[in-house]
Amino acid sequence: MSTTEHTSADDRVALIHEALNAVIDPEIHRPITELGMVDSVTVDPDGIARVQVLLTIEGCPMRDRIERDTAEATATVPGLSRVEVSTSAMNEEQRRELTNRLRQGRRQIPFNQPGSLTRIYAISSGKGGVGKSTVTANLAAAMAADGLRVGVIDADIHGFSMPGMFGITAQPTKVSDLLMPPEAHGVAVMSIGMFVPEGQAVVWRGPKMHRAIEQFASDVFWGDLDVLLLDLPPGTGDVAISVAQLLPSAQMVVVTTPQQSASLVAERVGSLATSTEQEVAGVVENMAGLTLPDGTVMDVFGSGGGDRVAATLAGAVGHDVPVLGRVGLDPALREGADRGVPLVLTAPDSPTAMALKGVARALVRKPRGLEGMKLPLSVAKS
Repeated sequence: MSTTEHTSADDRVALIHEALNAVIDPEIHRPITELGMVDSVTVDPDGIARVQVLLTIEGCPMRDRIERDTAEATATVPGLSRVEVSTSAMNEEQRRELTNRLRQGRRQIPFNQPGSLTRIYAISSGKGGVGKSTVTANLAAAMAADGLRVGVIDADIHGFSMPGMFGITAQPTKVSDLLMPPEAHGVAVMSIGMFVPEGQAVVWRGPKMHRAIEQFASDVFWGDLDVLLLDLPPGTGDVAISVAQLLPSAQMVVVTTPQQSASLVAERVGSLATSTEQEVAGVVENMAGLTLPDGTVMDVFGSGGGDRVAATLAGAVGHDVPVLGRVGLDPALREGADRGVPLVLTAPDSPTAMALKGVARALVRKPRGLEGMKLPLSVAKS
């Protein structure tokens, strides 16, 4: 008799559980065994394996994928004649246990916890119309394409645009009181626009907007992000102040156009950074010239604005502020935003995409680690 025939049902059950460690929940990005989603595994005398999987919600959109991945993983175990996978939804108690496990027992903003290695960048501007949201979407997509785990919070509550720029039409999945952010192009995205009917305005004042940003940071399961980007509304109003309070480690990235008035705008942004004690990571000069068919460049909005903004900010915050990159005025950038596919993915070798990828890599060039972080130390007394 073969070694396979000698394998007992109990041994095969154990091997199936081990194989299921490789099945990852597509929304939570953790093994289904770790999440308590494997309800039961049996192997009958005829070698038929039956696996019961618990889904987080009724009508889970990822059911087919989870069933397929579970069946394929189970089938790798020797000595089975057939694999049958069935699913059912978790009950309320099981969902509470899951959310408690994901939150590690308490409601919190995970990015503020000791040891968090997530880099946070608040993409800001002094005024609207400078392409801040388009820059945010392309930076996120570029970072994700480089293999980083990236999240985006659409903090522009009144003028949300991230769902459209990423082509997202689905709502977040709700597991008890925890939200799973939709993903597109490898980027997890949360926006109030996912809950608002098309064409309807969000008529909120400061306290409600503060609460929305807080919920996006604490009531969403982001997992282990390398980078979190926040697309801020223009100016230095309530949301910018709320982000500084709720995510004090967020660094500001200022998007500007080359025109002369940009330096005046930068003074206001620099004033906010000083009062909130935020670091300014750098400046992105957007719309920095239009390349014509003959190869010449037309400075539609002037030139030198990025350097002026960086100099003004450096004077305000007391340290050097780099110009991270200059992004040309490119119709394809707008077209990509309208289609929901960032330009860095559709034309990665174009000059505009290369400039955006350069900014993304400048922001994450330093390896993620504990360098510079305060670690809890204690002195043992002899």
